[in-house]
Amino acid sequence: MATILLVAEQAQGHLKKATLSALTAAQQLAQKNGGQIQGLLIGPGAAKSAQDLAAYVGTVLTVEGAGFEHALAEVHAAAVAEAAKKVGASDVVIAATAYGKDVAPRIAAKLGAGVASDVLAVVSANQFKRAMWAGNAIATVEVATPVKVISVRATEFAAAQKAGSAGSVQTLGVAAPPAKTKFVEFNEVKSARPELTEASVVVSGGRGTKGDFKPIEALADVLNAAVGASRAVVDAGWQPNDLQVGQTGKVVAPKLYIAAGISGAIQHLAGMKGSKTIVAVNKDPEAPIFQVADYGLVADLFKALPELTEEVKKLK
Repeated sequence: MATILLVAEQAQGHLKKATLSALTAAQQLAQKNGGQIQGLLIGPGAAKSAQDLAAYVGTVLTVEGAGFEHALAEVHAAAVAEAAKKVGASDVVIAATAYGKDVAPRIAAKLGAGVASDVLAVVSANQFKRAMWAGNAIATVEVATPVKVISVRATEFAAAQKAGSAGSVQTLGVAAPPAKTKFVEFNEVKSARPELTEASVVVSGGRGTKGDFKPIEALADVLNAAVGASRAVVDAGWQPNDLQVGQTGKVVAPKLYIAAGISGAIQHLAGMKGSKTIVAVNKDPEAPIFQVADYGLVADLFKALPELTEEVKKLK
């Protein structure tokens, strides 16, 4: 029986939401090839988050110890490759997050495996759909190598449901290889707002804000939403790049996406057009964003957003 190794992502003992979406893709793959899924967690907190993952997966493997304290791609990729060999994995599945995109190619290189990156759908045991040209075309790719590495766009797969019974947690003996890179520091962006990629509501601002994000932030706060930004805003230095939504930023698919002062360039649409409901506010009635919006308002965001914020407050 084939084994599908799900590389789970965790931080300080907390399982990342994207992992549950990657698990759904792994489950769909298991239905195609008859495989059995095993989870893998690496680094400090792995044992704690493994208990959470065990509610979804029958077997969860953990790797901790010296050398795995920080998410260095070369070290974690080596651990995944070693784990894949030990369990005889035919497939390695991981969410296409910043972490996943960092380690997946390295895992493939170490295993001599083919890669299907940023997968949108599982077609068969070795065929997958993925976006090309900023999502303007969807390609079906085939990976013919004995071992496959698949990174999954989390926004395209619903979070997996818990299994009927808890699985087992096992420690995997893997030594960290000597690293050529050195961890220097980790600058975490802390915010009282929800994380951009996990929020159910996102309010984003574009060039039309002229750098003034107060209306964006005020609306986000009353909606308990995350704040996003277009590439133009980030390139201008008005907002930090961790807020960028788009092809070269973060891909989001919240229940509600509000785009204010965003024209709707292809690069931005690639990162948010999977949202369940899209609301656009723009002074230009010809703005491309209106072509993908479910609701559009031709108005000045500096007038419309404060009014919307006050109306939302009345409902609370």
